[in-house]
Amino acid sequence: MKRYKYLFLLVIIGLTQGCSDLEENPVGLLAPEGLFTSVDDVQLTVNGAIGVMASETHWGRKASLPIMLRGDLVSIGDQGTPQRRKDVDLFQMTDDNGMITVFWGTTYQMIAACNEGIAGAKTLTDIPEERLNPVKAQAHFVRAWSYYLLVRLFGEVPYLDSPVVTGDDSGSMSKSSEDEIYENIINDLEFAKQWLPDQQPTRALPSKATAAGYLASVHLTRGNYQAAYDEAKFVIDNEGTFGLNLEPDFQNLFIAENTGSLQEPLWNLDFNSFTNGNNGNDYHAALTGIRANERGDIGGGWSVAVPTIEVYNSWDGRDYRKEVSLDTTGIFSGVVEPFVRFPDFDTRNIQSAYIAKYTRFPGPTASGNGRASARNYAMMRYAEVLLTAAEALNEISPGSAEAAGYVNRVRARARIGNGSAFPADVVAGLSREDFRNLVLEERKWELAFEFKRWFDIKRRRLGTEVFGPGGLENQPNFNPDRDYLFPLPGDELQRNPNLLPQNFGY
Repeated sequence: MKRYKYLFLLVIIGLTQGCSDLEENPVGLLAPEGLFTSVDDVQLTVNGAIGVMASETHWGRKASLPIMLRGDLVSIGDQGTPQRRKDVDLFQMTDDNGMITVFWGTTYQMIAACNEGIAGAKTLTDIPEERLNPVKAQAHFVRAWSYYLLVRLFGEVPYLDSPVVTGDDSGSMSKSSEDEIYENIINDLEFAKQWLPDQQPTRALPSKATAAGYLASVHLTRGNYQAAYDEAKFVIDNEGTFGLNLEPDFQNLFIAENTGSLQEPLWNLDFNSFTNGNNGNDYHAALTGIRANERGDIGGGWSVAVPTIEVYNSWDGRDYRKEVSLDTTGIFSGVVEPFVRFPDFDTRNIQSAYIAKYTRFPGPTASGNGRASARNYAMMRYAEVLLTAAEALNEISPGSAEAAGYVNRVRARARIGNGSAFPADVVAGLSREDFRNLVLEERKWELAFEFKRWFDIKRRRLGTEVFGPGGLENQPNFNPDRDYLFPLPGDELQRNPNLLPQNFGY
């Protein structure tokens, strides 16, 4: 884990690839000795961490694509794509898979930046806490988010909460238990919830609602349903204070020019369309787009992550969200063609509807395939908080009208788009199991292709069911004893044997 040593290079790099809504003017190179002189120095480390997240080596591609492929809504389209991607989709990963070895390191870079910022903030004893702690809380939040990603994907990982001084230190660290990691994540989020403001100048920075929303998600993942409900209800009860609401038209959530002004996101990752290499680039459009498609004038896509035809067939056509989420036609030589003809125009396409959320309205883009768009990506939307509250409350008090009401708010927005009576309101009084299944289905369609589905499959242990013969994506390689975790990167195990044992089955 020698990567941890390079925080100070990371901070400066982060400024060149960071979110465009964040302050990117360097206030000085931070020395390893922790030479922090102002709140701006702490903010700089947070911006650097988020900048790494907004790169191709993290959420721009390397971290997000494996999560999407791991779920049951998407499979590989172009079979000529690199084997490492197909291995993720087919549950054939090895510990040298190039998808995981990269984002493991960049996630720890983000953690290193946050640790430096938190440590540096502690030295600023002459600054009032009401001025310092709201910025320090950003670092606590981003650190919590980073570990939440790692623990869900890898299980036990090293937990670092202070700067690593030497390479020897980084090479001798052991794994922490999942319980310990989750306890620290919750502590970080509690601090963030206490000190973050109700609203930020930009949603590229976390707010009090962001911290509470992720607390609800963490507790839901852990099966702490009362705590999950309490945190989600806190956000819901204060939606006006936090400036939150459901966007009236579901389509507007995925129009690049609109995403910076929406009230629904609790936290945006703002890709800034820089063209110096992969810095700040969002590859979601490129990876999910139709080869040779002329729509949007971005040069089509790469046909990598494509919904199975079962997704199209099983999604009720009366649901406006299906229309928004899937492209059933493409434009080739100026002619609109149905998806059954996609392979006629490029053999790397498949006969299936493609993801439209990232390609239909990508906005101005600095390079081909939409990958250098300035689109804001919502890491968590208010609709998810409502569904979290519904799911958690159902586990505490089955059949409640309140839980049904949260689902109905989300469904009402879905009906507005095309004037359909579908999906109908949920009636209170369902059994715990029936309502649980209903909410999971609602999350599947509402949050489709937004990198949530795999985590729902994992936390509810649905793999055997959804990857079986009756599922949307039949994957006979799925092994419930192995595949709920990714393999720990083999190169890290070689550098640091204290990380052994490897996750089961790898």
